[in-house]
Amino acid sequence: MLVILILILLLPLSLPDNRPATRYAPPVSAAIQTLGLIAGNRTLPLLLAKQARAMGVNRLVAVAFEGETDPALAQLVDDLVWLRVGQLGKLISAFTERGVQHCVMAGQIAPKNLFDLRPDLRAVALLLRLKEKNAHTLFGGIADELKKDGVELISAVPWLQPLMAGPGFALGKQLSDDEAADVRFGFRIAKEVSRLEIGQTVVVKGGTVLAVEGFEGTDKALARGGELAGKSGGAVAVKVAKEQHDLRFDIPCVGPQTLEVCAASGVRVLAFESGRTLLLEQDVMEKLVRQHGLSLVTVGDGK
Repeated sequence: MLVILILILLLPLSLPDNRPATRYAPPVSAAIQTLGLIAGNRTLPLLLAKQARAMGVNRLVAVAFEGETDPALAQLVDDLVWLRVGQLGKLISAFTERGVQHCVMAGQIAPKNLFDLRPDLRAVALLLRLKEKNAHTLFGGIADELKKDGVELISAVPWLQPLMAGPGFALGKQLSDDEAADVRFGFRIAKEVSRLEIGQTVVVKGGTVLAVEGFEGTDKALARGGELAGKSGGAVAVKVAKEQHDLRFDIPCVGPQTLEVCAASGVRVLAFESGRTLLLEQDVMEKLVRQHGLSLVTVGDGK
């Protein structure tokens, strides 16, 4: 769902913020020698650290979350500060005390842990100021708090662009005419669902919507959609980025775990938006596609 999901959230979501999101153009990556990393779970924070280091970042300072972030990240960064979800003041001071002026988000926070957080005073004050509490307003509020203390939250795209597949990318079995039609149908539905800030993934079959991603996240939506496809399986999943997506806060990803869930759930085709979705651990993905007889393709023109 949301890359790093929602660090501070814990009040019920209200209606989506209808203000147009801004596409933030991050500073040239080569000009940034010290980079802060707000690290969630899974492999993306590790990949980001490796990419940033390979592309010239001399010093990496990461904040990690108990029960979420892979401890292996410590081997890839210069400083690692452990926090509980909700400690906004400590997160900001971790960067300011170490001279960090730019930071990025990478990874997720499990939804169940968002309901177990204990926000500090700075996080409580932020939540009280927000009239609406959705991903855009919450992340925007976090970015504003960081900026007050001289830390700019930027997009991680300059370091992750090599991991994004373009138009025409395909692995595995060639799509049938029906599957190709479902990919087009699912893409249209997913773009509309994401515009409404509901989720970014849908599961379809035969022109029927089986599942729409909500707060439960991509994996559970895939499992639900695959189950509803019946014993014959053959469901098609489509994952997109919303229009005018603020890539500081969320970069859609697909990785090995996503394919494993597809295989276990009867989802035979996984389509993701070209040029706007990270393909993680591609060598592993290729093996899984062959092993399970899946199709992994891009959709859209990549613009």
